[in-house]
Amino acid sequence: MILFGEHAVVSGAPALGAAVDMRVRVRVEDASGLVIEARNLDLVLDGLTIDLLSRKAGMKEITGKALHATRYVSAVLAEVEARNLHVVVESEIPPSSGLGSSASVVVATLAALNDHRGLGLSSAEIAEKAYSIEKNVQKGMGSRMDTALATFGGYQVVTDKAEAVDLPKLDLIVGCTGKPHDTGLEVEKVQRLRARYPDVVDPVFEAMGAISRRALTHLRERELTELGLLMNVNHGLLESIGVGTRELTELVYAARGAGRALGAKLTGAGGGGCMIALPGLEEHDQSRAMTAIVQAGGEAFPVTTGCEGVWLG
Repeated sequence: MILFGEHAVVSGAPALGAAVDMRVRVRVEDASGLVIEARNLDLVLDGLTIDLLSRKAGMKEITGKALHATRYVSAVLAEVEARNLHVVVESEIPPSSGLGSSASVVVATLAALNDHRGLGLSSAEIAEKAYSIEKNVQKGMGSRMDTALATFGGYQVVTDKAEAVDLPKLDLIVGCTGKPHDTGLEVEKVQRLRARYPDVVDPVFEAMGAISRRALTHLRERELTELGLLMNVNHGLLESIGVGTRELTELVYAARGAGRALGAKLTGAGGGGCMIALPGLEEHDQSRAMTAIVQAGGEAFPVTTGCEGVWLG
């Protein structure tokens, strides 16, 4: 999950992200042929056979949405020239929501293949390969953030590289709009805007980078009121570059208003997906924020940041 600095990180400004307590589990077994089975991804998928030489898929009663959802698994299998395997993917993370689902699937699939086939990849090698695969699927649009978090866990500051930082855990509320987004398309849209108005967009990215740097101190010192204010400013900057939506904004303002959150912002690429809220400091503020988000039309659930990354072996 990106806490601060979405989109700015693609252009080199620092962003701060955190691994959360939601898991993707991948199981790999020997089989005749190559079959992907996706579960808990808002789709029904009986099976998908892939010819890795032609990169074409043989489908029976399979929707375009199902193929889209498994494209990251397919890319991993193609990368390692996998054959005769049954791959089962189970995810707790809503797809196309801005919570790092695709990166988590890539990392988990690589780790499972690493274990099953004895590839001998280290965590650092898995993170690097996962980043390359995800970026290729997203047509060159992306950062190291989500794959680094899925691999190493904890917190990461990302610019052109990922660097782990030691910060305390944080309890947040996630609000999902139920509207999927496409990370690649949103990033491409913002980059087009930047190419057209660099003198306008670059200062916005610089401001986001400054927010990410200040957030490190406030989170480390548990200065949550200040952290909430920075979340609000970051959301406004993301709105200014066109990645906010009516649904996201309604959840953000509901959390800040009736929910009494210290701060709230969209997370991820925008254009749909999810927002995050930092609950207030009183006893019932977490449930109050969740109720406000639900009443505004979203789905709400709590997460804890700074959690463990991929499990190897």
